[in-house]
Amino acid sequence: MSEKTQKVLINKKEFYRNLTRLAFPIALQSLMLASVAAGDALMLGKVAQDEMTAVSLATQIQFVQNMFLSAATAAGAILGAQYWGKGDRRTLEDLFNLMLRFCGIVSILFFAACELMPEQLMHIFAKDEALIAIGSDYLRIAGWSYLLTGISQCYLTTMKVSEHIKPGALISCCAVILNICLNAVFIFGLFGAPRMQARGAALATTVSRVIELVLCVSVSAGASYIRPALGRFLRQPRQLKADFIRQCLPLMGGSLCWGIGFTSYTAIMGHMGTNAAAANSVAAVVRDLICCMCNGIGSAAGIMVGNELGAGRLERGKAYGVKLKNISYVIGFLSTALVLAVTPFVVRMVILTDEARGYLTGMMVIMAVYMIGRCVNTVTINGVLDGGGDTLFDMYSLIVCMWFIAIPLALAGAFVLHWSPLAVYACTCLDEVGKIPWVMARFRKYKWVQDLTR
Repeated sequence: MSEKTQKVLINKKEFYRNLTRLAFPIALQSLMLASVAAGDALMLGKVAQDEMTAVSLATQIQFVQNMFLSAATAAGAILGAQYWGKGDRRTLEDLFNLMLRFCGIVSILFFAACELMPEQLMHIFAKDEALIAIGSDYLRIAGWSYLLTGISQCYLTTMKVSEHIKPGALISCCAVILNICLNAVFIFGLFGAPRMQARGAALATTVSRVIELVLCVSVSAGASYIRPALGRFLRQPRQLKADFIRQCLPLMGGSLCWGIGFTSYTAIMGHMGTNAAAANSVAAVVRDLICCMCNGIGSAAGIMVGNELGAGRLERGKAYGVKLKNISYVIGFLSTALVLAVTPFVVRMVILTDEARGYLTGMMVIMAVYMIGRCVNTVTINGVLDGGGDTLFDMYSLIVCMWFIAIPLALAGAFVLHWSPLAVYACTCLDEVGKIPWVMARFRKYKWVQDLTR
């Protein structure tokens, strides 16, 4: 598509207004969710390094659960954005049902694992018995929140694609603020509450999830909202179910490749000693906070492209995709500068040993380069390509770049070649930067320009 044609198809004022309207609440929602992990790290970092590290490792269980949940909700969002662009509310209700069924089963399984075998789960991520004991106590309480997460995510996803993005973001923000406040109360034992440390962080998470779900159900009772069609809960249109599975399976494969890969990175660093694990825990929190903007733009990209394609405006959807891909590079370089700018502050902010502090400084510099690839790939793959139903590419690229290159290098460096923790950490950041040329080649094939509605 020529630049002249792109300008004709895009009303810049309308484009940026829609991008801001969608991206800002999603970015804020992502920031607030990441703030919970940041709050846990900061508050527990003031208690003891082991408490902070154990909780960071234990929350990898929820991270893996979220990979399953995000596959189902992303499939619902891809199809939902296109059907909303087409004006089909009944199909959106059926998609809500499909998401609820899948997410409910996943949530029950993870809840059971956390309650019945928390020690075995912690052994995956750590070898230190103190970390395993603290993490197991955390999981027994936090596991109850995992039971509710899937349901609330279905509500929030449906709000996002049906032009109720602000109420959904407000609900998430309220739940997160409550979580952070309760963290302080239960971790430190404020206002007469017991001083529970890591278990307090788990209790705060569980209470906030209960409130979040109650708010989701209450707000969605409004007349303009999409709700699950309980009368049709077990009777789904066969073709829609097939379309949902067709989108969900590649997304799940990609989510699991990425999620288990990231969990493997955490496990590798966790086995390199408590100092390396502590530094990696803090670096992960910073990474998640700074990625919030690209997460918001990526989600907005999927909705904007999906709405246009579902309405049959394929050329405009294509032009939107090109514009959003270009924006992703700007966000990437801004994120790099931000990581470097906050590094001195972050290194001084938490209680770490001198060795862990040195590791953290090096990890932040490496992460600054990583952020370029992360931002470009999030917006282009998870936003534009997924918005048009091109969901297989993400899984292929992760299998090659993460599982065939980055993870084997990190494993060899950690356990065979005995590299320094910083060299191993650099290996874990290779995949995002290395696949940019491949992503751009896929983008320019324009296989993602397609109407998925029926």
